[in-house]
Amino acid sequence: MSSWCNIRWLLLQFIAGQFTIHHGEAVWPLSNSSHIQLLGLFRDISYVSETTKISIHSHAMFQAAILLSQKYNITIEGQYLGWQIAQTNGDLIDALSSACLAISTSNVVGIVGPELSREAHILAALGKAVGIPVVSFSATDPDLSNRIAYPAFYRTVPSDIIAAAAIVKLFIRFNWTSCIIIYQNDVYGSGGANAINRAFLDNDLTVREMLMFDIATLNIRGDLKNSLKTSPTRIILVWAQPMYTSLIVENALMNDVLGPQFTWILSTSIPLKSFNLTYRQKLIGMLSIEPVIGSVVHAPINTTLLEAAYNIWQQYEPETFPGPGKVADYALFAFDGTWLLIQALNTFCSTTNLNSSFCTSHIEPTYCFDRRFSDSDLFLHTVSMTRFIGVSGPMQFSVNETDRINGTYYYLRNVQPASDSISFVPVAEYFDPDHWATYEGANVIIWPGNSLVPPTGQALLEGVNLRIGVVESTPFTIITNSIDEFNQNITKLVGYVPDLIELLRIKLKFNPTITLAPSNQTYAQLVDAVADGVYDIVIGDVTITAARRELVAFSNSIFDNSLRIVMRNTPAVNVDLLSYMNPFSRTLWLLILIGCVYAGLLLSVIERQENEALRHRSLISSVAMSIWYSFGNLVGYGVDFDVATAAGRLLTMGLYMLSLVLVATYTANLASDLTISKSKDTISGIEDMKNGKIPFSRIGIRLGTASEDFYLREISNGIQNFYPLKSRQEQYNSLLAGIIDATFLDVGVAEYMTNNIYCNLTLVGSDIDKSAFGIVTPKQWLYAHDLDVNILSLRENGALDELKRKWFQSRTCSLSSEISTTIEVEALGGLFLSFAVITTLSLLLFLWYKRFIIANYLLLHLGRMIRN
Repeated sequence: MSSWCNIRWLLLQFIAGQFTIHHGEAVWPLSNSSHIQLLGLFRDISYVSETTKISIHSHAMFQAAILLSQKYNITIEGQYLGWQIAQTNGDLIDALSSACLAISTSNVVGIVGPELSREAHILAALGKAVGIPVVSFSATDPDLSNRIAYPAFYRTVPSDIIAAAAIVKLFIRFNWTSCIIIYQNDVYGSGGANAINRAFLDNDLTVREMLMFDIATLNIRGDLKNSLKTSPTRIILVWAQPMYTSLIVENALMNDVLGPQFTWILSTSIPLKSFNLTYRQKLIGMLSIEPVIGSVVHAPINTTLLEAAYNIWQQYEPETFPGPGKVADYALFAFDGTWLLIQALNTFCSTTNLNSSFCTSHIEPTYCFDRRFSDSDLFLHTVSMTRFIGVSGPMQFSVNETDRINGTYYYLRNVQPASDSISFVPVAEYFDPDHWATYEGANVIIWPGNSLVPPTGQALLEGVNLRIGVVESTPFTIITNSIDEFNQNITKLVGYVPDLIELLRIKLKFNPTITLAPSNQTYAQLVDAVADGVYDIVIGDVTITAARRELVAFSNSIFDNSLRIVMRNTPAVNVDLLSYMNPFSRTLWLLILIGCVYAGLLLSVIERQENEALRHRSLISSVAMSIWYSFGNLVGYGVDFDVATAAGRLLTMGLYMLSLVLVATYTANLASDLTISKSKDTISGIEDMKNGKIPFSRIGIRLGTASEDFYLREISNGIQNFYPLKSRQEQYNSLLAGIIDATFLDVGVAEYMTNNIYCNLTLVGSDIDKSAFGIVTPKQWLYAHDLDVNILSLRENGALDELKRKWFQSRTCSLSSEISTTIEVEALGGLFLSFAVITTLSLLLFLWYKRFIIANYLLLHLGRMIRN
């Protein structure tokens, strides 16, 4: 259905509405019975159909307010107020001409209207010139709030500044951060769009683009589909009048940029029946933010005044009265604007110092631009000070702004499916300056695509076809071949990356087309392929670097990485004649020697007098035999004599305990040193490599990788003095063939290959150049946010850790210990402490047995000293 077909449908509606209006039974009283009149400016219902309801309702409520003042016996200069009606069609000159003609031919003391913001600017200026108030019920342009520029202007409808604040809080509530604005090219559209843009800037939100709808050509300037499809935001704000909004939505339907991919927020509701049934599902989830009267949000209104006005309307024009609750809110704003002028005029004429018959007098009454309300400043001040509870809510103004101080309310309406159609349903309400609250009795919000989950506001990957490049790199991506049931050779990709792609596909619901990159393509060339549009994204062990970020963007980390030095296993060839002593440290050997001598000396003292083997020997021979006894028992060899005393036997028990632990420990560690083949690396880490312990020409570097960047940056200062390699397989082959001595590999690949495939290669040193692998994406990619959020989700729920355990924690190569087996003193300190206690007890036992001999000896020696 084309937009022109839609326009024709709308025109048929207008004609039908116009026929009803012109041929109805309206019998309003004559309006020229009084020379004191209010002028009502309403849109011509034959000009544009979407304003028919607002214009007819506002027109009726304007007249009802004046007739109600007559019913309440409110008189000015002793007579009732009258009215004039002038129709506008959006043309500024016509609106000015109609108002000027009425002012020139009648005693007009106030104007209610106009509807359009662009008309309100020029009518507000006219009100300033002639000194009479102009009260608009639907002009929302923020520039009209300037009291200095428009001292005679008032409005009962909220300014778009309030609407912008409400929209900002709506975005904050749903965590949306950006939008695109489509606006009509007049002061209403541009004023609202600029107000929203300023409010967004003040709250760290972003307007991605502002598209203009030309109300002359009825077309959007620019490519709507391209602008929306290529934008990272999926929230669209439309700031246009109902007819133009309908055409904009029709255009969006034709370009398939509505639901479920986009969330549209309108500044007004539109007739949904004008859209083809086929397209109505795409309208579900659309929102509208509209000003409403107080009763809609359960704020106080003057129900007595409202019922009286409805009764008058039904009395004089029953065929247009839709029933309570169905009257356009703008019509109630029009009533309050009219009632404001009536109340202010009554107060002004009641309190003025002038004779009441002259309170509405004018100067130079012959021509509108020469006319001037006699006491306009006091009259306008009276309007500003007038307060009452109106049918739309509390009415109150200040002398500084043209906007009402309070009584500004909005509600959020949501397009939801009905029994046989779709309709706008209120779902939330807004009280300035409060936040949004759930509308009483409202159902849940139905979002585009019939979803109950609020959209993120960002471009989503759901349903998007993605060309994904991958690179063979065990175990990230492994190529396997198998034979199917039809005896056909099938090539399949397995590994960390294919599993990750499947996890992301399930979560994001995109359609992947996976392409294996050529084996001779470097990682730098893969990055260039994404920048050139060959692939949409590349997933693999691609390191995030600053240089690459100049060309492309990267997702959040899919694998935490670092570099490791890989070398060949080199068996030890050094000959150590004293290697049999390695099981114990030098300090421990010295302690054993001291213990042996100490035990021998102690045994000589204890056993010499009682032991036949020692008694007849010289002192030196006795001591030597005792040390021999101690050594023999310590090593478990045994000796050719036995101890004869209890103290000697206790000392022997201590030697046995030492012997048991020392011999067993020595034997175990010596066997370990002799049976485990150790290797000694040429270098211990990156510092040895920087210091040249390996010739730079013997270091293999794979071209076009992050390893090359690291080598040039950290080791050679930009000099390409390494041995160049073109593939990872060439790295392994060159190492095994002895062409190079060392190379760099990413830690995941390095650990997997040395643990499972190349058992005669080993890792040297610790991790260096810590980094991360990320998915390569184009710069400012539309779906970057969606991808990042879901990668973080996989990390948080442990899915990435599970993939790492699956593909990187296997081992088929045998383990070899590189840990030193040397035993230190601390390990056997308790043993020697026990030995010291036993020897002490042995000495004490010896002294106990020799106590009488020692006592006699001491007494004899003491007697000699006394005699001398």
